[in-house]
Amino acid sequence: MTTREAGESLGVAVRTVQLWVEAGVLPAWRTAGGHRRIARSAVEKLMAERQQDLAPVLPEQSGNSPAFRLLLVEDDPLQMKLFRGVVSSWNFPVELLTASNGFEGLVRIGEMRPDLVVSDLVMPGMDGFEMLRALKKPGSGFGNLRLLVTSALSADEIQQRGGLPEGVTCFQKPVNYSRLEILVHKCFQEKLQREGIAA
Repeated sequence: MTTREAGESLGVAVRTVQLWVEAGVLPAWRTAGGHRRIARSAVEKLMAERQQDLAPVLPEQSGNSPAFRLLLVEDDPLQMKLFRGVVSSWNFPVELLTASNGFEGLVRIGEMRPDLVVSDLVMPGMDGFEMLRALKKPGSGFGNLRLLVTSALSADEIQQRGGLPEGVTCFQKPVNYSRLEILVHKCFQEKLQREGIAA
């Protein structure tokens, strides 16, 4: 399949398919003319995995206020449960999406276009470092996506693993959820201003 055909089948933009190919989410090869080709079986496998998506958590909304779409990429079920509980207590609408590793994170980002991504760094399979690098790669189409990481790694350990791309905010674990709420609420207010909606 071409990237355009794969995008139509998966319901995402061609640029998203290209990002997934570059990050290894979708295996592909190049023709002699330099065009990407993707196996139909790989597209069908990804479509099947997407059918098993976790339902987003969406608190009660007041009026027509749009929800702030937040993606959590975290492999620890306890951390995920804690995060869900914290987010559900916030007094502004947040649609919480989840992924358990960088691979799933890239899939969710391409599908759902979140307003903010909060990711762990150390995860099985594709880790947070690889996911962030794929997103910050020039021409990825996601250069302006707000990215935040949570990690038990020290600043030195993060540097030893290649560091974080410019503009990525880091929260040390255990996470200061009060500080996180302030930051997310600020992002939510900025979204309302961009869309010309009064908070």
